[in-house]
Amino acid sequence: MRAPLIFTTATALLLAPLAALPQAPAAAAPAPPGGAEARGVALAAERAARTPVAFGRCPDEEGLPRSLECGTVRVPLDYAAPDGKQIDLTVSRVRAAGPARERQGALVFNPGGPGASGMLFPLVGIFPEWKRLGSVYDLVGYAPRGVGRSAPLSCRDPREKPDGTWQAPEHPTQEQKAERIAVAKAYARGCAERSGERLRHVTSLNNARDLEVLRAGLGERKLTFMGASYGTYFGALYATLFPSHVRRMVFDSAVDPTPSRVWYRNNLAQSAAFEERWADFRRWIASHDAVYGMGSDGAQVLAGYRRAREKLAAEPAGGRVGPAQLQAVMLRAGYYEDYWPSHAGALAAYLKGDPQPLVNLATPLEEGAAEAENARAVYTAVECNDAPWPTRWETWNRDHTRLARRAPFETWENAWLNLPCAYWKEPRQSPLDVRVRPGELPGTLILAGERDAATPYAGALELRRRLPGASLVTERGAGTHGLAGGPNACVNQHVEAYLIDGKLPGRSTDCAARPAPEPESQDASSPAGDEADGNGGRALRPALPPGPRAPAAGPGARRVRSQASWATRSATDLRRPV
Repeated sequence: MRAPLIFTTATALLLAPLAALPQAPAAAAPAPPGGAEARGVALAAERAARTPVAFGRCPDEEGLPRSLECGTVRVPLDYAAPDGKQIDLTVSRVRAAGPARERQGALVFNPGGPGASGMLFPLVGIFPEWKRLGSVYDLVGYAPRGVGRSAPLSCRDPREKPDGTWQAPEHPTQEQKAERIAVAKAYARGCAERSGERLRHVTSLNNARDLEVLRAGLGERKLTFMGASYGTYFGALYATLFPSHVRRMVFDSAVDPTPSRVWYRNNLAQSAAFEERWADFRRWIASHDAVYGMGSDGAQVLAGYRRAREKLAAEPAGGRVGPAQLQAVMLRAGYYEDYWPSHAGALAAYLKGDPQPLVNLATPLEEGAAEAENARAVYTAVECNDAPWPTRWETWNRDHTRLARRAPFETWENAWLNLPCAYWKEPRQSPLDVRVRPGELPGTLILAGERDAATPYAGALELRRRLPGASLVTERGAGTHGLAGGPNACVNQHVEAYLIDGKLPGRSTDCAARPAPEPESQDASSPAGDEADGNGGRALRPALPPGPRAPAAGPGARRVRSQASWATRSATDLRRPV
């Protein structure tokens, strides 16, 4: 299998014109190590150490199982003004299950997004893949600033019904583009109007600073951290800002931290990679033609997908599922191989006259609308605040038109998700250059799927280059987004050896791919549990009911069972870049 997907010849030529990307004029460089923000972090961490997180019963409004303990950590809204407005971040914990003498401290986890909550993460300790880690570590999750009850952001009224008329064309007309521009402008205005002064302070740098305060509030001298997807990016920022405070760090499905790629270029590279992953999925469907009956090669499967789009455009399934919802369902399969059987089955059933499986997968649950709207708002704020974006529509139009000629599946839908950043009024930062000197940072562990489209493999290689002493474990030939705690025993052994014993593999180590999924019969009676945010994005509602433990099987268990399930099935299913 070839090297990073985004570096195929066609894509390299395609992205070359981006070298002249204009920068937004309002960019502000991050404060130097001795600046006001650094002093504010030190003061906030000192305060948190004096008043540790007081864990107790979780508030009823969190709807969390009783096996979790909850608390809060207080952080400044603006680290340059640490005595000004404060916000409380919600934190959850399950204590280490093993003997006290073997306890190694707290393992803090972030699931990515941006915009995902990690409050359910500690429940993974009940599963075999996490038993050893859960025996020696307190498993700690939290909701980053802006998320959930952590000073939540909002950009529109979640009671507004999603726009079910959008057709998600692969090559939109000028009229359709104008429609999406209007939607993006309205969304950016809504963020400013509904979130006020908090909006500009929801950034990756502040997420890294919050992590330092959380470390102090947990009573940890040094931080043990596992970040997935977007969590790898601000984890890398933390390593750059506070290298002497790092004990161990796992970066699972790494974002490319190159400043010039944050975030516009990373999004283009991701859309190119999803074209490859979409082709992988179609080939798998074709290899099981006896089950799905959609053809014996990927081209025939693609033709069936396009027939389904045409039918849904003429008559939405269940009155609500049109081409945009179909595309979002198929995109999820680009993130996770274990979705392939159910999603292929839904498409095949629809083409054979049964729309119900597709309706179940694509129809949002109304009770999750507020959560999905909040997640989308935080995603937008972080990405738009973090870095300069092109502010001229002509730049977006040129770059995405070129890319869509070779990668039509996700290019324009990804563009519409991020287009509010072109019209953002808050100050933009200049991304911090992730980089440490040899010996300055303890050895770290990077995990990557060779065919991961959400965070293309090139990002893992770049992060390893910037963190001397880092080890990279690659799952060859696989593309599931998020690896730790999943079904690959080789990957899990490396994670345990590092987090429990401090042992790193060599600079580069391979694991064979997990077995390909097997086709399965479809149950059309149970909905998938997604929500839509009304702008094409999707989030999965945590399906864990209150009680003494998480379910041992079913959708809720899958979402919390592995880092892939937790990180991305509550985060990057939102059709987010990372």
